[in-house]
Amino acid sequence: MTIHGACLCGAVHWQFDGVPDGATACNCTACRRYGVLWAYDYEGEGIRVSGRTQAFVRGTALEFHFCPTCGCVAFWRGLRREAEGRVRIAVNLRLAEPEAVAQIPIDHFDGLDTFEDLPRDGRCVSDYWF
Repeated sequence: MTIHGACLCGAVHWQFDGVPDGATACNCTACRRYGVLWAYDYEGEGIRVSGRTQAFVRGTALEFHFCPTCGCVAFWRGLRREAEGRVRIAVNLRLAEPEAVAQIPIDHFDGLDTFEDLPRDGRCVSDYWF
């Protein structure tokens, strides 16, 4: 299975190969403001992106990519290559069609205080589509 996502105006697209184990809801100062749900993999492997984006570099770890036309947050990309030479990337599942991601469970990450994964509470993406 492949999940596709696109910004509001359709200029930026991403593709996620397979089904993510979970969709991360993070409460850090950036993610809670953006209202995103992340699915992770590696650039050019499980995730492919296309279209021109504008990046906001956050600290020394990652950059958030937006559509310069409609402003949607499409993905984040790591600034450093991992030991194997791969670049970590995460796409915003809110840019996918609801039926493609509705049953993916939510993983909570405390990016504000502890930088720890929190236990699942039984919610899935469809619970966030109110």
